[in-house]
Amino acid sequence: MPVAISQQQIDAPPSVLRRKPWTRADVRAVASTGAFDGRRYELINGELIDKMGMNPPHSTSPAGVSGRLIEIFGWRFVRTQMPIDVADEDNSKSEPEPDICVTNAPFGTFSKRLPSPRDIVLVVEVSDTTLALDTSDKAALYARAGIADYWVLDVNKHRIIVHRSPAQGEYRSLTVYSEAEPVSPLAAPDASVCLADLRD
Repeated sequence: MPVAISQQQIDAPPSVLRRKPWTRADVRAVASTGAFDGRRYELINGELIDKMGMNPPHSTSPAGVSGRLIEIFGWRFVRTQMPIDVADEDNSKSEPEPDICVTNAPFGTFSKRLPSPRDIVLVVEVSDTTLALDTSDKAALYARAGIADYWVLDVNKHRIIVHRSPAQGEYRSLTVYSEAEPVSPLAAPDASVCLADLRD
């Protein structure tokens, strides 16, 4: 007679499954075959993250924030969903594509190379289903790269989580701004972004 058991009663030995860590070279080789056509992936710590379709709050939030950052920095300095370099030790296995990236040089500078950490003055990730990833793995990746100003726009809680003071692979300063509270980029302290002002 069958007996009902719990997951803990299975008593399986530890998993010995091998995972294949991806590198930038691997991803480019597979992409060149057309295998990724119609799909967008982001390489983070050797894993391919499926950049699934954005829901309406995610798709409108970057537009508002990007528009405001263009007003502040100028359109030639704001990139959306384009890959960047990170710390040397992470570059072979990570190629993040931030929702918004502000550089200190116009985008034409990067026609033959990706922006490096020294080129980046602000990174913004827009999070709905990706909040855990954006505030852990990606935050550590950006901190190791020394990116001084990293914002996570939490669309579900209508707030901006500002990460600053990177040191030893982590951000030492985290500040939460409500949608009614303005936040100023480090690179433009006299300007501000306020989520409440960006509504349609």
